[in-house]
Amino acid sequence: MGKIFDSIDDKLQSWIDEQPMWFVATSPLAADGHVNVSPRGHDSFSVLGPRRVAWVDYTGSGVETIAHLRENGRLCLMFNSFGPRPRIVRLHGRGSVHLPGTPEFDEVVARHPAHPSTQAVIVVDVTRISDSCGWGVPVMEVTGERDLLRLQAEKKGPDGMSAYRVERNAHSIDGLPGFPAES
Repeated sequence: MGKIFDSIDDKLQSWIDEQPMWFVATSPLAADGHVNVSPRGHDSFSVLGPRRVAWVDYTGSGVETIAHLRENGRLCLMFNSFGPRPRIVRLHGRGSVHLPGTPEFDEVVARHPAHPSTQAVIVVDVTRISDSCGWGVPVMEVTGERDLLRLQAEKKGPDGMSAYRVERNAHSIDGLPGFPAES
């Protein structure tokens, strides 16, 4: 059985910061909607406070996370060690989407290296913090970050990335509004 934490203290934050990859899980409210789990990486995650975290969200092949958060805000973040000491940490909470020009966007983006694929910032008010053993997670070696996301965004340029989001990220696979937000 794992431990429930009251907050993200310095020790837990340090462990989270060491993880090169993490996952975000969301789902729509509709019973027949698709649950989504997406991997995240790069230097994009910030602990903002004892029960508040955020990440810089990059343009991707889908827009499920943003669409689900706009609909209902529910999410679970999962960090797990791939190193010799197993551990899984889950942060459950309510997420919100912040676009360029908002104070939340500016605050979080300033904490990380500039990335040409940046489209939004997700801020999470954490309602539950827990860990578990992670004994079933394999030990793996990280050899580096992929640069394909950056290269694609640089090739497309800012106008091309905007056009891509309008064309490919306007709706989730379940038809929920994605990026940009619909009025």
